[in-house]
Amino acid sequence: MNEPLSLAFAWVAGILLGAFFFGGLWWTIRRGVSSRQPALWFFGSLLLRTCIVVLGFYFILGDNWQRLLAGLLGFIVARLIVTRLTRVVEQTSQLAQEAGHAP
Repeated sequence: MNEPLSLAFAWVAGILLGAFFFGGLWWTIRRGVSSRQPALWFFGSLLLRTCIVVLGFYFILGDNWQRLLAGLLGFIVARLIVTRLTRVVEQTSQLAQEAGHAP
């Protein structure tokens, strides 16, 4: 596989791993706060998300430092995207709650 295509694949793989990790974190927080056993939710989610991401980085990106760096960049980009998307969802749900309480 030629080098630019390999780096693009690594970047996309990093975005997918990051979306899984940070999307899973957002989902866990939403479910964990209202749970009877939040510590179990948070610890189990952390363990599962971390294992999947570490294995993904190891098997998909691990044999070349340039691909690993491209995957890490994709992971960070995914963090920014998920953070921005979840902020929009939270603001929208807050506005809907406030509109429901208007006189």
